[in-house]
Amino acid sequence: MNSIINHLSSLAESCHCGYDHHKLTVEKVVIEPHAIKHMAEFCKGKGMGQVVLVADERTYAAAGQLVKDALDSEGIISQTCMLPGDQNGDVVADEAAIVHVLMDVPANASAVVAIGAGTIHDIVRVVSYKMNKPFIAVPTAPSVDGFNSMGAPLIIKNQKITYQTQAPIAVFADVNVLKEAPQNMVASGFGDMLGKYTSLVDWRFGHLVAGEPYCPVVADITKKALASCVKNVGRIAERDEEGIEILTSALMMSGFAMSIFGRSHPASGAEHHLSHYWEMAFLKDGKRPVLHGAKVAVSSLLVTHLYKTESAAIFSDRTALEHLCKEEPAIKKNIKDNLKEINELFDTIPTASQLEEMLVQVRADISPDDLGIGQNLVQHSLKEAHTIRERFTFLHFLNEYVNQVSTAH
Repeated sequence: MNSIINHLSSLAESCHCGYDHHKLTVEKVVIEPHAIKHMAEFCKGKGMGQVVLVADERTYAAAGQLVKDALDSEGIISQTCMLPGDQNGDVVADEAAIVHVLMDVPANASAVVAIGAGTIHDIVRVVSYKMNKPFIAVPTAPSVDGFNSMGAPLIIKNQKITYQTQAPIAVFADVNVLKEAPQNMVASGFGDMLGKYTSLVDWRFGHLVAGEPYCPVVADITKKALASCVKNVGRIAERDEEGIEILTSALMMSGFAMSIFGRSHPASGAEHHLSHYWEMAFLKDGKRPVLHGAKVAVSSLLVTHLYKTESAAIFSDRTALEHLCKEEPAIKKNIKDNLKEINELFDTIPTASQLEEMLVQVRADISPDDLGIGQNLVQHSLKEAHTIRERFTFLHFLNEYVNQVSTAH
């Protein structure tokens, strides 16, 4: 994986897309059994004297003691910050959690170590950034693609906001730990990857129609990561060592793509906007949160059905196009000039039934009802979720320019 980091950095430097790429700051990534031992060696090699471990009860049980023992063996002092759950027993990346960790990290700490899934990493990411300290990632489940990215999706005043902070200096993904993660967390990681089908289309569509920044090199990194998951869905479903390594590596590659681009466009489109919309609705109603990747998996099915149906209806009728974007001639012109590529773009998305078949294979939830999301919330999200991010997605186009969104079932 470290040779891949160098390869990706070289690719970004040689790209002539005109976008200012960000340098990868991750120094080391280890995805293998007993990776935690390498983590302690890395800390010693960096001259770290004291580190703070951030975990909750479940993630500490999964890997916290292993990390502490490995650090002890290298003579590195460790202090543990245990994050409490909310009223539902879940850790949430909100103001309270951030302050809790801020108060527990001493000024003389060499680094902060995130031990857990996506939420704990997001909390540590923003705290370490604010304290100007490096952080190290120790994932306990292959559940999201943000372990090695710069973005920290936080809940601030009940609103889902992503802040660009910093990537970890190293990631140590211990396959012995990861393969013991609950099945729903493995399915969550696969669901997060499957969402790249529509996020990549949204990203390219926004570039062609509205001139949003785009990088073909970064897009290709994401496409290859997605393809590796789809090709090996059977192994991932089996949760064997190789399958977990493949899924984790793909999630890391997606994270690198976001880090190089500096924003989440390569990995987050309308399917993620629906997921964030649902999450904020759950918070408002005091309902227990649902795994990010589980929501993305379900929203991807809805978005895919919508996109396949609406794009076929809109872009196959040149007469209908004349009535679109009357007050935005530049957008209309861009659509007409790029109509062939736009049509081909939507053909790259598999059918909803094909996506569903893969999700069933990894035992993922496939309907909003499975997640406790009612049809009323679904319909509101299809009409309003595009407003939570300043992105020119196809969902944004449907709502703001076509002014109708069909019911997706």
